[in-house]
Amino acid sequence: MPSPSVSGLDRRLFLTSLLGASAAVAGLSGCAGGSAAADTEGAATRPLADKVPAGTSLKIASYQNQQQLQFKLAKLSELPFAVSSWVNIGAGPDVINAFRAKSLDLANNAGIPPIQAHYQGFAAKIVAIGITRKPNYLFATKPGSDIRTVEDFKGRRLAFSQGQAQGVVLLRALRKAGLKYDDVKLVPLTSNQFLTALQSGQVDVAPLGNNQAPAYLKQYGPKGAHTITTDVVDLLNLLWAPQSVLDDPAKAAAIAAYIPRWAQGQVWTYEHPEVWDEEFYVKTQNLTLEQAKSITALANKPLFPPTWDEAIKWEQETADLLAEGGFVKKFDVSSLFDHRFESIAARAVPAEYRR
Repeated sequence: MPSPSVSGLDRRLFLTSLLGASAAVAGLSGCAGGSAAADTEGAATRPLADKVPAGTSLKIASYQNQQQLQFKLAKLSELPFAVSSWVNIGAGPDVINAFRAKSLDLANNAGIPPIQAHYQGFAAKIVAIGITRKPNYLFATKPGSDIRTVEDFKGRRLAFSQGQAQGVVLLRALRKAGLKYDDVKLVPLTSNQFLTALQSGQVDVAPLGNNQAPAYLKQYGPKGAHTITTDVVDLLNLLWAPQSVLDDPAKAAAIAAYIPRWAQGQVWTYEHPEVWDEEFYVKTQNLTLEQAKSITALANKPLFPPTWDEAIKWEQETADLLAEGGFVKKFDVSSLFDHRFESIAARAVPAEYRR
């Protein structure tokens, strides 16, 4: 059955239904090294170690093993620390829960999960930024839909994940189309539920990644499903880590050593689309080569800015947008960025990938 739509004062209940009551309570009560209210100024300004101490290890999220595969194919230099676990999770709510459980040290997400973590009272910071200039998401309709534009979303049931990139893409699209939150019915789901909800008709529209759309259209296009593209961009591709991890000098040094490989792996993928299509999309995602090429054609050129000014501005706009809808409380997002790491990614790539 679909989850109830979200409006007015129900939005706080929506947060609990999406992430789980226990996670919300744990976050608000705080824990050692995890509370957003903790005094972390000393750790945030302490210089990073030049070398990673022997015996250091990190647990890193590599959703669908993308990062592992990039490292393998690009033949990047060996990491100066051990990866004790490549954790196969990517959705923001799952990452936050893994951070809480101390089963994950570093994750790759969009801009909204750090905002969500802050709202839950969990202290974490952004340590690397990539900029996205082209849309990574489009809107897919259920089979047999007559929806053709974002303006047609009025009165419809829209799949909405408050803690993920898909959620903010939807909110920005609604704002651009002049629609208010109360003009639509937001159905609280996580992104891994979107396809099932579309297929069953539980929602009328859901935002899908560019890499998901070809397979969905192949199966349901003949039944009247279609997609709606917009120019709404989810600007940030970032790495972030719990404050408790960054308070550990050895782990902070390991993260600093990881960031260049993270950036270089994305550059390699962009420069070798034929290999990536075959090795990732065809061999691991079971797409046809034609589908893989259609995804790669939409790929963003990796960009790693030397300064984070644009990213901070974007993150503030996103947080304000969520606050306007009653999803979070308004706050200054500058607290989410650990500037010790600011220029590391940019220094690791050629100049054409810095702007």
